[in-house]
Amino acid sequence: MTDRTGSQATPTPPTSAAVARRAGVSRATVSYVLNGQAAGRVGARTQARVRAAAEELGYVPHAAARTLRSGRGSIVLLAAPADTAPVFGPLFTHFLAGFQTALHRLGYTGVLHGAPAGSPMAAARAWAELRPAAVLTLHGPPLDAPAVELLHRSGTAAVLTHGPSAPPGAHCLLLDQREAGLRAGEHLLARARRRIGVVRPAEPGLADWAEPRLAGVRAAAAGHPGAEVRPLGLARTEESAAALAAAWPQLGLDAVFAYNDEYAMLLMRALQDAGHTIGADGPDRLAVIGADDLLLARLLRPRLTSVRAEITPPEQIAGLVAALIRDPATAPVTHRLGTFRVEARDSG
Repeated sequence: MTDRTGSQATPTPPTSAAVARRAGVSRATVSYVLNGQAAGRVGARTQARVRAAAEELGYVPHAAARTLRSGRGSIVLLAAPADTAPVFGPLFTHFLAGFQTALHRLGYTGVLHGAPAGSPMAAARAWAELRPAAVLTLHGPPLDAPAVELLHRSGTAAVLTHGPSAPPGAHCLLLDQREAGLRAGEHLLARARRRIGVVRPAEPGLADWAEPRLAGVRAAAAGHPGAEVRPLGLARTEESAAALAAAWPQLGLDAVFAYNDEYAMLLMRALQDAGHTIGADGPDRLAVIGADDLLLARLLRPRLTSVRAEITPPEQIAGLVAALIRDPATAPVTHRLGTFRVEARDSG
């Protein structure tokens, strides 16, 4: 069928009633079979007939309608603004893939929500429209108590935030970024480095990670009289790294904690191009440390020293989310996601 302009009309999707007619059963039987509730109610042959009819017609159950019937959806919403997700790096991508796979095995669908929101309440309203069973804020504006209450009132069973604290009614998932900086600082100071630069990425959205890491290096240096910690702005571009490397002689630094491995690799290459020698040993060598312990960083020469996060497996985190959905009355607590240690190699 076409309209008067000649464009194709939007096709009408097949309904459960059409499936019931094709299979010769009631709509209730179709609902039982396609929603996984047929055990003890519908025989195996009838189940097969219903599934065959649904496949022939191209019928897929409507998620929103199923949510209305059950009172709870199967979506676990992962909130991370799209303009900042690319700079999280491969570690975030790896976690996200494992977490979504684990959720699928538990009967839930992980949905990455990338829309920006100007306030906690605006974010909560946008998420609540999707009627998620749970919301996990990986990044973005911090939630407050009214936003969490709105999500709960809309049917969200569990709200989890990533960071040092959570508003009332929400669970906290904590991977202490300050500890990452503390471990990096302790490592460099133990190797007699006393003038340490700390990269602060210029890209938007990373301050929640960068500032605690800087604070951790400063905390380590506080126990060493005369130690200096200097913040260094760096964009994730070759031009920015080259400019910083050119200014290095005036900075007088003997070590750098470069936020993560990607910034470390970028800066290390620029420093080498500018004639600096990178290495852990010798006063004439510049020590460089990254974080995340990426495989690519280990392939560099010199091999990159990196702060490695020992993170709870994504399967366990998915299991925690599923448990909180099943028991929404569980009192909110802080769930530690892991700790950090330094993988010492040639660069620092």
